[in-house]
Amino acid sequence: MTKKRFLWWSIPMLVLVVAATALAYPDLPATVPTHWNAAGQVDGQGPRSTIFLQPVIMGLLLLMWPWLPKVSPDRFRVEGFGDTWWFSGMVVVGLLAYVQGVVLAVIVHGSLDIGRALLGGIAIALVLLGNVLGKVKRNFWLGVRTPWTLASDRVWYATHRLAGKTMLAGGLLALGATLAGLPPYVATAALLAGALVPAIYSLVYYKRLERSRGA
Repeated sequence: MTKKRFLWWSIPMLVLVVAATALAYPDLPATVPTHWNAAGQVDGQGPRSTIFLQPVIMGLLLLMWPWLPKVSPDRFRVEGFGDTWWFSGMVVVGLLAYVQGVVLAVIVHGSLDIGRALLGGIAIALVLLGNVLGKVKRNFWLGVRTPWTLASDRVWYATHRLAGKTMLAGGLLALGATLAGLPPYVATAALLAGALVPAIYSLVYYKRLERSRGA
């Protein structure tokens, strides 16, 4: 994917989200939910205007995503995996748009299980990102950015090869658990494992390389 395609997909998504939010706004109560707990129960509220926070975040991301590669240090530029960079940006924008759609549907209609809907969307995003993560080169913006991956190309590549597999597996397991109607903590555990296992591995692998160099 190129920058042009990223913008061609992402800008219309932002416009649709802003339009949908503006259309729903007059029908929203004066106070709207801003957060739900793991059981899908509202545990945070705010004024009606907070419903525009998500579109604002999307807009900022659209502005920042093309700009971040330009401020990267020479050794950490994203040009070597440009297609993956722009694809990942589109996935993140798409996830934010999906979340806003779910939130609007819940507030306006109230019949949607927000916990399962959000877990399903996050699972799909994790699958899409995991499918390309192995192509990401060392940088400061995208990927498993731990002190140990940033310190070593060898650790970076080994970690991201593993992360691609764990995120793909975690996302598929979470999606399957959500569709099967299993308790939300099953999908949540799968998502967390897919993201955290590579971070832990990066430390273990880095320390192993340190020991082998000192031997």
